[in-house]
Amino acid sequence: MKGKVFLVGAGPGDGGLLTLKGKTLIEKADVIVYDRLVGPEIMAMIPEGTETIDVGKNAGRHPVPQGEINQILLEQAEAGKMVVRLKGGDPFLFGRGGEELELLQQSGIDFEVVPGITSSIAVPAYGGIPVTHRDFCSSLHIITGHAKAGAKLSIDFDALVRLHGTLVFMMSVSTVEQIATGLMEAGMDPQTPSAVIEKGTLPQQRTFTSPISDLSKTVRENHVTSPAVIMVGKVCSLSEQFGWFHQKPLLGKRVLVTQPVARSSRLAGGLRELGADVLLYPSIKTEPIRPLDVPTKEPVTGDAFDTLVFTSAEGVRSYCSWLLENGSDMRTLAGQKIACIGIATANALKEYGLACDFIPSEYSGLALGREMVDNGFVDQNSRVLLLRTTLASHDVTDVLGDAQIPYTDYPVYETHLIANPPVDQVGEIDFVTFTSRSCVDGFVRSQDRTDFDGMPALCIGNRTAEAASSYGFHVTISDQATIDSMLSKALELGK
Repeated sequence: MKGKVFLVGAGPGDGGLLTLKGKTLIEKADVIVYDRLVGPEIMAMIPEGTETIDVGKNAGRHPVPQGEINQILLEQAEAGKMVVRLKGGDPFLFGRGGEELELLQQSGIDFEVVPGITSSIAVPAYGGIPVTHRDFCSSLHIITGHAKAGAKLSIDFDALVRLHGTLVFMMSVSTVEQIATGLMEAGMDPQTPSAVIEKGTLPQQRTFTSPISDLSKTVRENHVTSPAVIMVGKVCSLSEQFGWFHQKPLLGKRVLVTQPVARSSRLAGGLRELGADVLLYPSIKTEPIRPLDVPTKEPVTGDAFDTLVFTSAEGVRSYCSWLLENGSDMRTLAGQKIACIGIATANALKEYGLACDFIPSEYSGLALGREMVDNGFVDQNSRVLLLRTTLASHDVTDVLGDAQIPYTDYPVYETHLIANPPVDQVGEIDFVTFTSRSCVDGFVRSQDRTDFDGMPALCIGNRTAEAASSYGFHVTISDQATIDSMLSKALELGK
């Protein structure tokens, strides 16, 4: 049985600009064939285990020729796979998408096209430039400034100048001097506003404006590289007035997020919204333990458990999903008290229609154990079941043991430390985020050193901070053990 190819436009780079249909197809694909203009945030959406094929193209250098790309799509579809061809921007706007479909159509392969947001409009918007404005122009023209090696540009500059519209040049960094000269020789006023926007919609975005007479000089002196969009027209004068993107408070800051990929979306997404360049650097991986044989009674006395304790949202999800997988539901927990280590864990419980009965004043296992005992939430007549990870600390169990409170410590998910390239190999960073002690341990294990000599670290709680401090990090602790509180504290670090 033949497969099917989906030609998907990934947009200009910002993951939030990927269409919903595109995201759904990425999550369902058997194989993804992608190029270099697909942003890292979108690449992070590809599920683990999905086959990926890099056919990335750089200006003037094509590692995989177009004909070979066409053949790859055909071969993968003929193997019965669901293929997503993921292309930057929109696949039909200077994206050679039509060429890629020709061979598929001739070979009887089914295909669909999913349009993407084109950088020719999105990038100017992120640079504060409306491509049309009734006070300045009445038309928009999108032109490729790419020419074959050694060939002159085939552009009718006289016609473009007569139109008095907004001109957007794609793939034009290497030919910017020819473009500017051609327009002025065709009669364009040398003082006409122009702009160049490099790495548009990404945290590394840079915007430069100048009269067209200085455009090539601006590109050269600021070492602008591809991908970049070049604009010419009166609307370029609005860049400073409408430049919203460059007002983001964490713009220019690079932040490492060490959470597991599946759990990092809220923190990473929030940091990106603030303008940060986020590097996903998952230091741990969590997996629910299956099959589970969660005990219902305390092994020594045989009494039924009356108190459940969760020390992470992952523990909640692993245990509650296991109940549902085995034909039970939350009624199984009727009459049992539930304690959670923090607000995020309690919120995970709410996802299953359950309310938490106890949360300590501080996000830590030690505080959880002490306050449950001191407040009488548990006593020597209690039967406590801790549902945690295989790498759980002894903070809670030590307190319960000292108070002679019966408990069973039962792992419902596994935590694995992940090896990453040492941080010195991923470029300069402004601070790293830790949401658990395991994240600290996983991060350190990937490095070539154990002393981090004051590297800034944002930690979710005191115990996580203690672990980070022991390795020499300069620690900042969020006011509450929540992602929202970490984001607020990140704003302070970014000043």
